[in-house]
Order: sequence, then structure tokens, then C-alpha cells
Amino acid sequence: MWGPGLVLVAALGKQAAGRAPQVSAEPGTPWPLTLLDLHHPRGGDPLHLQQLWVPVGTEISVCSTTTPYRQPLPVFARTLRPLGSRVLAPPRTRYRPVMEAGDGTEETRLPLALSRFQLSEEYGFLLPNPLTELPAPYGPWMEIAHDLPQLITSRQLRSRVHQMPQLSTRHLRGREELHLAHLVLSFITMGYLWQEGEEGTVKVLPRNLAVPFWEVSQALGLPPILSHADFVLANWRRKDPNGPLEIENLDTIISLPGGESLRGFILVTLLAEKAAVPGIKAIVQAIHALLQLEEETLYKALQKLAEAIGDMTKALKRMQDYVDPAVFYTVIRIFLSGWKDNPAMPEGLLYEGVAAEPMAYSGGSAAQSTVLHAFDELLGIRHSEESAAFLHRMRDYMPPPHRAFVEEIRRAPSLKQHVLSSGDERLRVAFNQCVSALADLRSYHITIVTRYISIPAAKAKAERAEPGDRAGPCVGKPPAALESKGTGGSHIFSFLKSVRDTTREGVIRV
Repeated sequence: MWGPGLVLVAALGKQAAGRAPQVSAEPGTPWPLTLLDLHHPRGGDPLHLQQLWVPVGTEISVCSTTTPYRQPLPVFARTLRPLGSRVLAPPRTRYRPVMEAGDGTEETRLPLALSRFQLSEEYGFLLPNPLTELPAPYGPWMEIAHDLPQLITSRQLRSRVHQMPQLSTRHLRGREELHLAHLVLSFITMGYLWQEGEEGTVKVLPRNLAVPFWEVSQALGLPPILSHADFVLANWRRKDPNGPLEIENLDTIISLPGGESLRGFILVTLLAEKAAVPGIKAIVQAIHALLQLEEETLYKALQKLAEAIGDMTKALKRMQDYVDPAVFYTVIRIFLSGWKDNPAMPEGLLYEGVAAEPMAYSGGSAAQSTVLHAFDELLGIRHSEESAAFLHRMRDYMPPPHRAFVEEIRRAPSLKQHVLSSGDERLRVAFNQCVSALADLRSYHITIVTRYISIPAAKAKAERAEPGDRAGPCVGKPPAALESKGTGGSHIFSFLKSVRDTTREGVIRV
């Protein structure tokens, strides 16, 4: 009889139905797996999974490797689509640990360990100590990236991109280099698209930018557009490598027009992510306590979670000290805009050399931060149908391991139901403190949006009636297409108020 082992649960449609093999192995020992010619349930090209050596006790995504994968796969494979295809990624094939009992098989879960999801005990969802330079073959990218603010304001970026050599991504090694490449290419793309403002957009991203951006995106499982994972999580460095993680000792790796206000916007958001780290660890502690029925541990975890959410709000309140609302609205915001649900680019963007038809992607949004999704899932917050649909779409813009972390929390036993059934008043109060802190955070987000979008938008609307020679975003012409929308494409105030109100409704009443 085998001890703890693995069951491969395949869910790839008719071709794999009824053929999910069961494999047992000693914990910690790698074993080979080969699956070939699994067909996507929605049709399309066959999916080919090359042989992998997978440590027992890990969870991976089984995806197409039509384009050869060059990086190790210790936890997650990338989500791939054949070039020119718009087929959705296949459902994941999961590995679940099993323990055989004398009268049958009892399934149990692996511990919710942060390292399984590329999360750091110290940095949470932030990429720990990101690389700041790519290998020498990618010098042309780095030269443009380091000079982006000047190239955009002088309107020379597009011509520089057209002169950029077509570089292969095959020299990129490891997650850190891929993340820096994605950061660099996403910033160059946003500058290229929005250099002339919303009235001077282009319909085609040139091949020498589009193809490597697509390949790097596929390798990371991220969309080919600037997202929160680039803009904040992977875009920071310490000025003094041995100094503290404080705003005075921090800087961005890549920048755009906006000067100190852009730097402040990115780094204050980064510090809010850092403030969430004790709350992320508290989620793990709370779920373990739920599984082990350890009420005291659960109570302490909820206290830590409420405190961490409060610290996130405190961190965000520093935004007003570092970011000028006029600069944010008239200069910075357009470069965060996407080409989905944006009237300035109704047809989307054609990625030359990648697909025959334009594709649409949402711009950067706070809704792409995995932290709030994790808190919602743990606390059982249920948003309106429209808001929930937008939030779930934003998960496609998260690194796949972070997305999987949220999904793992969703599959855990219900914390709210446990608190309700326990009758423990201390647990109820601690739970409600978490919900109230999350609602307060969302209320403060509304305050930020009022200060940085609503008020400047009203001023800009009034100024548009005045004659003047305004050239582009870099000289202060604000975008009109997204006056009532977030850069992610949501109707910003109705969305934020909706998620704040449904959060408030999540408290447990006596």
C-alpha cells in the first residue's frame, strides 16, 4: 500500500474524460508525466504537454506548449495560445494530495504555504528585490526604457521604436528576467500608444515590439499590457541596498512622464501592498486554524488581519503628500489606459506578427491587486453581479500563482459560516472588525478617486470650453474618453460605491 501520493485530476474535455490516471509516489520524490494531444474542450489546436518532472506535493497548470517553454516549471506552467489564436486557456489540471485509509481513500489538502504561490513572507505579492537591468542582448530595450519620459515629451518615442531591432526572447532566463522584460516592454508600449494623446492613437503595435511582448507575456501568464503586476509589484528598487523599505529610500525602475508625482503614486501604492503582508500571512493562519478548529489561533489571526487592512489605509493616506492631483489627471492617467471599453480605441489594438485581428485589454486598475481579492474570499464578501464580473475579469491580469492563491482561499472552509455556527462573540467581533476595516479602505479609495479624478475631471471639462493651443498629454491635455471611467474600464464611482456597500453588508449581525 502506498503512503501519501498524488492523484492527477484531468479536466480537459472529451479527449481526456475518463482517462485521468492515478499515480502514487513517496513525498518529495520527482516523477515524470507525459500527456500528448489533449484537445481543448472549446475546440482549436491540440495541446501538447512535454515531459515534466514534478515534485510530489506541488500544484501545476497543465497548458499548451505549442511554443517551446524554456523556463523550469517547479510550480506553475505558463498559459499558452498558438500565435494568431484567441482560444481561451484550458482549465487547469490539479494535483491533489491523497492519504489512503484502511477503508478507502480520504482526500486532504496541502498546507496553504505562501511559497507555493510565489509569495514572500517578507514582501507578500511584491516581487522580492526585482532586477534592474536585462542581459546585454536587450540593451536596445533598456536604453529606450530608461529614457522614456524625455522620449515621450519630445514625441520621439515612436520613431525610436521603429528603429529598434527585432530581438529574440530566447536569452531571457528565469522569472526575474521575464518580469523585468515585461515591465520594460509594457512601459514602452504605453508610451508608444499614448504619446500623442487620445486623439493620436495608433491601431497597430509594430512587430519588433509586439512579438517579444507577446512571448514574454505568454511565458509569465500575463496579458500584453501594463498591469498592476508591472507598474507596482515589479517596479521598485532600494536606493541604498541595505536601507529600509521606506519611500525616502525607494525609487522606480522604469518611469513615464509625471516626475515626482508618478514616483509617489507608484511607491505609495507599493507601500500599501507591503502593509498588507501581515494580513496575507494572517489569511494562511486563519485557514489553518479553521481546518484544525483552533479558535484562539483563529481569533489572533483575525486581529492581525484587521490591523493590516487598517495599515493599508494609513499607507494610502500618504498619497496626498506625494502626488499632485492635476499632474495625475492631466499627465499620468492616460498612460495607464487600456484598449478595452475605451472610446479612444474602440477597435482595440493589432499586435503585428501575433494575430490577424485586433485584441482588447483593460488598463491598469487597483482591482488587479490580488490583496483585496484574497480578503474578499476569506471574509465571504459577495459583490453584485456586475461588480463581481469586473473583479473576476481583473484576475486575468494577475500573475497565475497569485490568481491560484485567491482560488485556494475560495475553496477553503467558509470562515463566515464557522464564526456564525460557533456562537463565539469574540470571533464575531474580530470578524466584523476585519469587514469594517476593509469597508473603510474602500471608502478611502473613493476619497482618492474624488481627489485625483472627479474634481480634476470637472475642472478639465470647464477648461475645454476655453480656446487654447494644447498639444498632448505631456503638456497637460487631460483625456476626455475616461472622465467617468477607471483606467481598467469600469464606471468608476458606481463600481467603487457598490463594492464598498456590499463589503459593509458582510458583517455578522447579532
